[in-house]
Amino acid sequence: MGAHLGRRYIWGDAEVEPDPLKMPTFPPEYGLPERKERVMVATQKEMTDAQLLLKQRDYCAHYLIKLLKCKRDNFPNFLACKHERHDWDYCEHLDAVGLGGENKGSKSRRRRKEWEKRKGGLREGFWR
Repeated sequence: MGAHLGRRYIWGDAEVEPDPLKMPTFPPEYGLPERKERVMVATQKEMTDAQLLLKQRDYCAHYLIKLLKCKRDNFPNFLACKHERHDWDYCEHLDAVGLGGENKGSKSRRRRKEWEKRKGGLREGFWR
């Protein structure tokens, strides 16, 4: 237990590895300029009326509200809500994958910064 921590922080590149207890040092939109800002679709009142738990009140809450309403309306036949379930699962998947993208490039950006510092910057036309 904890072998990966030792490998990363003791024997690895500790100055390059992002600290999990601190906020990222690079702006979240760095390298992703075309990404749109996320907007909550479900209102606080709708989520309260649907009796969603706090951990369920995320950017996919409107899909979950539709799923719960479909299950209530088609009670014995819960298989009639496959489409709503798929929409909610897909939104949750994109949410999990998208959130990882904000910090995912942090390590490679730090490595690049360290490499440029050691090499004295990039030569002109290096990537061409």
